[in-house]
Amino acid sequence: MSSVGSPPVLRRPASRVRRATVGALVTALAGGLLALAPATTAQAAPTLLSQGKTATASSTEGAAFSASAAVDGNLGTRWASAWQDAQWIQVDLGSSATLSHAVLTWEAAYGRSYEIQASENGTDWRTVTSVSAGDGGTDDVTLSGTGRYIRMKGLTRATGYGFSLWEFQVYGTTGGTGPTLPGGGDLGPNVHVFDPSTPGIQAKLDQVFQQQESAQFGSGRHAFLFKPGTYNGLNAQIGFYTQIAGLGLRPGDTTINGDVTVDAGWFNGNATQNFWRGAEGLTLNPVSGTDRWAVSQASSFRRMHVKGGLNLAPNGYGWASGGYIADSKIDGQIGNYSQQQWYTRESTIGGWSNSVWNQTFSGVEGAPATSFPEPRYTTLDTTPVSREKPYLYLDGNEYKVFAPAKRVNARGTSWAAGTPQGESIPLSQFYVVKPGATAATINQALAQGLHLLFTPGVYHVDQSINVNRANTIVLGLGLATIIPDNGVTAMKVADVDGVRLAGFLIDAGPVNSPTLLELGPQNSAADHAANPTTVQDVYVRIGGAGAGKATTSVVVNSDDAIIDHTWVWRADHGEGVGWETNRADYGVRVYGDDVLATGLFVEHFNKYDVEWYGERGRTIFYQNEKAYDAPNQAAIQNGTTKGYAAYRVDDSVNTHEAWGLGSYCNYNVDPTIVQDHGFKAPVKPGVKFHSLLVVSLGGMGHYNHVINDTGASTIPAGTSTVPSTVVSFP
Repeated sequence: MSSVGSPPVLRRPASRVRRATVGALVTALAGGLLALAPATTAQAAPTLLSQGKTATASSTEGAAFSASAAVDGNLGTRWASAWQDAQWIQVDLGSSATLSHAVLTWEAAYGRSYEIQASENGTDWRTVTSVSAGDGGTDDVTLSGTGRYIRMKGLTRATGYGFSLWEFQVYGTTGGTGPTLPGGGDLGPNVHVFDPSTPGIQAKLDQVFQQQESAQFGSGRHAFLFKPGTYNGLNAQIGFYTQIAGLGLRPGDTTINGDVTVDAGWFNGNATQNFWRGAEGLTLNPVSGTDRWAVSQASSFRRMHVKGGLNLAPNGYGWASGGYIADSKIDGQIGNYSQQQWYTRESTIGGWSNSVWNQTFSGVEGAPATSFPEPRYTTLDTTPVSREKPYLYLDGNEYKVFAPAKRVNARGTSWAAGTPQGESIPLSQFYVVKPGATAATINQALAQGLHLLFTPGVYHVDQSINVNRANTIVLGLGLATIIPDNGVTAMKVADVDGVRLAGFLIDAGPVNSPTLLELGPQNSAADHAANPTTVQDVYVRIGGAGAGKATTSVVVNSDDAIIDHTWVWRADHGEGVGWETNRADYGVRVYGDDVLATGLFVEHFNKYDVEWYGERGRTIFYQNEKAYDAPNQAAIQNGTTKGYAAYRVDDSVNTHEAWGLGSYCNYNVDPTIVQDHGFKAPVKPGVKFHSLLVVSLGGMGHYNHVINDTGASTIPAGTSTVPSTVVSFP
């Protein structure tokens, strides 16, 4: 455990054998839930009803073993009874529910025989399940009927101690406060759907661009969706919070003889603030032979086929500050030019020019070979594990969402051989979320077994969006934005298989949230290697659009999660910006094992930007800037260490590996600030770093070392902005 900063969450020890058992159980449950999913219309599906609800018990062993500890979602706390037979624990679900099953996670002091009972009033009980030969561990028991109050009545103990449960989870369905929510429906006014015969396409593109070109912190959100076919003579200029996508299953289904353009005229030719936009699923024949995509963070380029070159710099070759390409084919050369850093994954390219600071590739056909530190290329032949982002498409006249299959050691595009592998899900199985929808309604839709499709807009939520069902898809269009009110966590994902989060922005509210996005509760231990949770083009922002606060932005407790392209940003400009005004101590904290990050951008946090506590973590490409606005050296003093590392691996970790990492400082309030290092990691054989660098931007602050005490200081470079590099560590 680190001696500085907040301590890591304690994780319940679990062997890989134990995790596999739990994973098998979750997979079985997921299969059962999916079997209940509708073919054409949504029906209610079982969900976890008991967590966080009021629980009482016949007795407790002591104050530390209250009934509430068995329904808190934490496998590190438990209820324990007095050391006598015939004890009970019950939970009030809040309203009557149709019961499905219960999962009892026993401590070593388990029940040999017990009953599960249900009641509508807490007085009149009926038995819905009996167990006469319990053997401890985890029991998944089938329930039937309805009830508001559910009780485990322990009849005989297996040990001399009391009855003791880590967790008592009750699953079922509730009728909610209104009628069953429908799936499907129209996509709302800010989704602009075109076919080749639609009149005025260019005029509509231009109208929206005029609104969005410089609206960096505005509320407008738009998606342009092009039906399969060929479109001639278009120049789609893409501004803030704008998504352009083809509605074909394959990029070749929708062709634009023209351009999809991002430039920086609005910012005097500087592209370092071209954030929050995306292009997907199109084939382009650029008018000049080269398309221009001059972006920085939070701007994805996915499933694109450019029949020509791609220029990543703005007109005039001003600065640009990083971006992301995945699952794309660029026939000609990619002109990197002034791009400071970039990550390209599983694509095919005709060539690449220039390296600046940090250019990283994994699974890219045509990528330059690793030559770091000069040129600054870092190339992996394949990506260890990946699964492409889900996307909306048209199957005839029916909207569906395609969920691509997982790939292992992939190289090149997923569609090179034709139709990609994966599953198509009708839009009728999605709740189409539109502005004005409440968190309660969104959670009701999830409880019914629906997926979520957020249409472009800004959504305030006064309670967490709870994604509890395996294989749930939460997909945003047009950078749909979720703002938590009253300090709640915007979204929580249960420790289940195969959840996919994609295409939305979480914007912190003015009341501090402890977290903004949680993947799995504390002490999650299920094995999801076969079907991981993925987070793709999900961005997090604290400040900029207004004062916002969050102690920790993203917490990853679940094992095997894949974080594929995210920008987690404590704002350095905009409204509501200041060292305490948009306070946010930690960016991303990873406690799960076997977590993979591909394209990780995390910037400006008051303390650690990334902390990693889980085993066997991997990161391919990391981009960071330390907080510009630190008022003085004392404000970032970390015990005896000067500054908080941009990326810290905890001393308890034995195995970790990362490639292509950069951290930059621009302490513009106090340029005399010095960081001891950009990166911090234990010196162990299993902890390995490749291609690291730190940069002082114009001498505004400096680093003494790159990682730990390794790597030259940036101080001798003065104001010349020359990186200090480390090829490998240790």
